[in-house]
Amino acid sequence: MWSFLVRESAPNISIFALFMGRKKGRHPLIEGLEIVDAGAEGKAIGRLDEKVVFVPYVVPGDVVDVQVTKKRKNYLEGRVTKIHTKSEKRVTPVCSHFGTCGGCKWQNLGYEDQLFYKQKQVNDHLTRIGKIELPEIQPIVGSPATEYYRNKLEFTFAHSRWVTEEEIVEDEEITERRALGFHIPGRFDKILDVEHCFLQGDPSNAVRLAIKAFAVENDLSFYNLREHTGLLRNLIIRTTNTKQLMVLVCFGELQEDNIGLVMEHLKGKFPEITSLMYVVNTKQNDTIYDLDVKCFDGNDHIVEEMEGLKFKIGPKSFFQTNSTMALKLYEITRELADIQKDDVVYDLYTGTGTIANFVAKYAKHVVGIESVPEAIEDAKLNSKNNGIANASFYAGDMKDIFTAEFINENGRPTVIITDPPRAGMHTNVIEVMLELEAARIVYVSCNAATQARDLQLLDPKYRVSKVQPVDMFPHTHHVENVVVLELKK
Repeated sequence: MWSFLVRESAPNISIFALFMGRKKGRHPLIEGLEIVDAGAEGKAIGRLDEKVVFVPYVVPGDVVDVQVTKKRKNYLEGRVTKIHTKSEKRVTPVCSHFGTCGGCKWQNLGYEDQLFYKQKQVNDHLTRIGKIELPEIQPIVGSPATEYYRNKLEFTFAHSRWVTEEEIVEDEEITERRALGFHIPGRFDKILDVEHCFLQGDPSNAVRLAIKAFAVENDLSFYNLREHTGLLRNLIIRTTNTKQLMVLVCFGELQEDNIGLVMEHLKGKFPEITSLMYVVNTKQNDTIYDLDVKCFDGNDHIVEEMEGLKFKIGPKSFFQTNSTMALKLYEITRELADIQKDDVVYDLYTGTGTIANFVAKYAKHVVGIESVPEAIEDAKLNSKNNGIANASFYAGDMKDIFTAEFINENGRPTVIITDPPRAGMHTNVIEVMLELEAARIVYVSCNAATQARDLQLLDPKYRVSKVQPVDMFPHTHHVENVVVLELKK
């Protein structure tokens, strides 16, 4: 057995006892730990001597006792057992599921403070990982709505729901265990039954509650995530600013009569549904991209509108999940790209061509590239539907697309816009970008850490001239960041 004493180098800990027995699996307790910062994955940070302590559901300024649950060489992770002092930054969460649900982990932190720590996160990543010369980072652009801002949510059915700590303490008999809600963090087979979610506006909650009540009333089976059995598996709800509504029910078994029963119920109860879809997924993973989605009623898509441009969104389409802030993000991207009428613009990772079509009227020609063929078909259709004739779209791997023949056919880019997934860009793509030597690159990222890594790789030929964070997801640690790179002279 061993212990640490309080040191002058750790004044944030008033009293603490840290010990570990020889018995495997025993974890230490930290008493009086001051939370000093917000960290990755929505967890807050305390410091114990030279070690970082990650703690969820607390805010900077809290003083807490922490039961360590994971011990590593350079850091600890734990959960709060007692709050001694509540931070002035604390606010009361609006959601009754806060602290159990894996989403909205910053709901107990005031929104202005959320923006402060998101801006700090961008700065920390770019300076610590990128290690390149940077201009002053612009103030983060906040979201006008902090609740009901998402246009897409996916819920999971479960035959046996997660039992909360409060229910365990009350020790009352639980007669109904079926659930429809979100995964418990770190537990693939445990689902929190959601009563009300503040992420998506009407009629999202009503649709979810109605289908669950109907299924329980008719004794329809909910999915068993361990045994991969059960009829009702997932529910996806998508909305648009144009008031269109898509509801997609994923069934885990082919029970035609019961599938028809569920779909007819939704059709009758919610006439506002403009696209009622379903899919049967008997695989052991939740992806539907390789499955045939059926349109039960209405259209096989919904339409979002931005600046008069209409974008078709199918059941498999990617579209930014905050429509209002997506428009703001695209406006910022277009402004920073500073596109002139003679510019040839390449839009890498174009998805369904939203950015490409959004900037097309300002450019001579726009070329969108995406690895998913279905997304490219949507991009082409979006161009056609909006009367855009100067945009071309290609499906394929970036390293295979960028050939001398391709460049000769489409023109050498003067501006490159890139919006890669969270993992960032492949090194092969960066090598091609360095060879092309476009005058300007606008890099849109949902992960400032991988963006910083890529900026360092682009540093031999490019300098960063502007950094603009944008908050797309209030109450979470996620932040979009737009960086402008200029070719060095």
